[in-house]
Amino acid sequence: MTQNGPRLRNKVAVVTGAGAGIGRAIALRFGAEGADVVVNDINAAGADDTAQAIVAVGGSAIAVAANVADKAQVDQLFDVTLERFKTIDVLVNNASLTTTMRHFLEADEQWWDQILAANLKSAFLCALRAAQVMARQRRGSIINMSSGGASRAHRGNAAYDAAKGGVEALTRALALDLGPYGVRVNALVPGSINSKGMDEATLRERGMTMPLGRVGDAAEMAGPAVFLASDDASYVTGHLLVVDGGLLAQQRSAQVDIFPLSLFPKLD
Repeated sequence: MTQNGPRLRNKVAVVTGAGAGIGRAIALRFGAEGADVVVNDINAAGADDTAQAIVAVGGSAIAVAANVADKAQVDQLFDVTLERFKTIDVLVNNASLTTTMRHFLEADEQWWDQILAANLKSAFLCALRAAQVMARQRRGSIINMSSGGASRAHRGNAAYDAAKGGVEALTRALALDLGPYGVRVNALVPGSINSKGMDEATLRERGMTMPLGRVGDAAEMAGPAVFLASDDASYVTGHLLVVDGGLLAQQRSAQVDIFPLSLFPKLD
């Protein structure tokens, strides 16, 4: 089903972790596509800034600060959303904790619990509240945020990778449980995305590993999110949309491949 005009017109979208980075880029694009956007972040100033940026260009948005790993705060987030907009059509579970690196031999229970709460429990809590609304209205789209670490491992990130593996399993399970009610559940899988401002040396080094030859920009996650949120994806559920410049498609990185970039044709 193709659409004319703004693709999310008349839809109410909650985007968690939208005070910066990928979440902010998605929220801004949702606003440009006509959605009423509820901008959530644990950082109230970041949430306010994103919401004001949407409103400044004629969009509709409110900011709601909340820690979405805490049930009481999740309930407040969704209560405010329903009081203001009466419904919820789209949820993007983007909130996460990514500063998680620790070798497994140095792990402890607090480290594990904090990362699982921020990256997996938060998705469960928000999806549960959203699904209770969406199922009754027989429509809705839930978009979870995964990672390449769900299917391939990062060194020093056992807890993060376990959490993201759980996000992908949760995505499939919710697609089955909620499909009969018209609610679609999918996940985005970002690759190396410049969401926090990498320096030029890091951009070059990481870009060499990508088949497309560069690191992705946060805004490049927004188009795929719009697709999954829109009616263009009305028959898409239970799937992972990988946005990684081809990173997971390769067996070896360009630096160690048996057919290196130096052997590629030089085109005029």
